[in-house]
Amino acid sequence: MELNLADRVVLVTGAGRGIGRAIAETFLAERAHVVATDVDAAAVAWVEDPVEGATGAARGEALALACDVRSDASVAAAVAAALERFGRVDVLVNNAGILGEGLVEEVDAATWTAVLDVNVTGTFRTCRAVIPAMKRQGGGRILNAASFAAIVPSVGSAVYAASKAAVVQLTRVLAGELGPWGITANAYAPGMIPSELNGFLEKDQATQDRLLDTLTLRRWGDAQEVCDLLCFLASDASRYITGTLVDVSGGKLATQLPQRAYELAGRR
Repeated sequence: MELNLADRVVLVTGAGRGIGRAIAETFLAERAHVVATDVDAAAVAWVEDPVEGATGAARGEALALACDVRSDASVAAAVAAALERFGRVDVLVNNAGILGEGLVEEVDAATWTAVLDVNVTGTFRTCRAVIPAMKRQGGGRILNAASFAAIVPSVGSAVYAASKAAVVQLTRVLAGELGPWGITANAYAPGMIPSELNGFLEKDQATQDRLLDTLTLRRWGDAQEVCDLLCFLASDASRYITGTLVDVSGGKLATQLPQRAYELAGRR
């Protein structure tokens, strides 16, 4: 299947590190033009550095921008700069997000507000900013980062799970409202993808084993596996898919006690 993303303009928030950086790198390799944003301008400087391979002949053009998704003005300025440079925004990837932990009776109001402001309202702000351009051009793709926590939350994750569940419902509303303009909106739920944010690989072996035992595919995921899904959802091959949440978690809790299959197979 040829996804043919050449010359698509893709705006990725939180592209300075982790999955966000991998997303930006992957779209560049697919010859899309990438607008990489991050609250820290230095974190996305790599995207315009030829030494990093970001602007090679076989890759798309790149633009690095500082953008704080907590600010209406910052988001509006970033989208305006993208439109000034490329004339359109074909794909928006709302990757920017933060964690927040704590039992409901213990989590402080500041943490609750901060997580919702970045994860939910930040996604809302960026979507709202690109919608007029997507309507004018007669189409677009909105891809919002949810989490497996939006499907099955964990004890102590109320604020994060609530924020990501809200992103899923926001995505469905967007799909409904934007369908007449040929704009699709989908959410994706990474599961066991090690990153600086979740620190899976820094946990002790017993904790890692406990986490891996929840997976149908008993291994850590790779950021590239998320990127491959996003390339599909950004392409014309996904043109009839909208308003959905795609789980990228290695089949986490697809069955009760998935580790039992590994024990029966002598693989655990």
